[in-house]
Amino acid sequence: MIRGIIREARPKQWAKNVLVFAAPGAAGMLDQWSTLSKALLAFVVFCMVSSGTYYWNDIKDVVSDRSHPTKRTRPIAAGIVPLGVAKVVGTVLLLGGIGLGFAVRWQLAAAAGAYVVITTLYSTWWKHIAVVDLVAIASGFVVRAIGGAAATNIHMSMWFLLCTSFGSLFIVTGKRFAELRELGATAGSTRATLGEYSPAYLQTVLAVSLGSTMVAYCIWAFETTQAAPKQHPFYELSIVPMVMALLRYLLVLEQGHGAAPEEIFVADRTLQLMGVIWVVVFALGVYVH
Repeated sequence: MIRGIIREARPKQWAKNVLVFAAPGAAGMLDQWSTLSKALLAFVVFCMVSSGTYYWNDIKDVVSDRSHPTKRTRPIAAGIVPLGVAKVVGTVLLLGGIGLGFAVRWQLAAAAGAYVVITTLYSTWWKHIAVVDLVAIASGFVVRAIGGAAATNIHMSMWFLLCTSFGSLFIVTGKRFAELRELGATAGSTRATLGEYSPAYLQTVLAVSLGSTMVAYCIWAFETTQAAPKQHPFYELSIVPMVMALLRYLLVLEQGHGAAPEEIFVADRTLQLMGVIWVVVFALGVYVH
């Protein structure tokens, strides 16, 4: 049962919570232990509350999951983790995560609480409303980034926040686009909102969110350089690998992949290389004076 409890927490999804390091990383503060320790605690907080929401979502959907071809193998649906145990673990994760947030800074706890509310509303209501479902999922990523900034008491630039918001919308829309292409005519029976979307509409949203992400990142990069003038244009140069990575991901979507974004990031070596180049160039911008 222990393995089932761990698997139900979906540790593979914890990678999404690295967004808590975005704001302190961009500010060049992760080399200070006081900041890094708070960012690490913020990561733990979001891992706990996200796993707690997975537990309660599967508890709520246990009946329908048992008749689903793939979801029936989930530990709760399969009976590996009894409902009583699942309720206790899920509650402990949610309350423990928010409690740990308060131990760091109350603003982090507020961000974690907002994430729980958004995720709960999505699971019970918003996932059935087209467009709202896209924004709801994207906002979960944005709240993670805000949580990292709140935990470390770092100001988030307006353009940084916009870049995060539109970037999240781009990834989420790409996932829906890939699902729609993969499932075809049966898409609506698997996820209600997929029946309302058309490939052309999602491509339009992809184009808008991609363009907005690029513009916001470019402005933020130049704004950051002007705020702290440096001899080398590393912030501006970081635009190149960032744009290339976004365009590469768009190409992957057009090739019929992307229903599971985390798998694309793990499998696509070109995308990984662009990501590494961006990290190196951006780090030089932060730490080279």
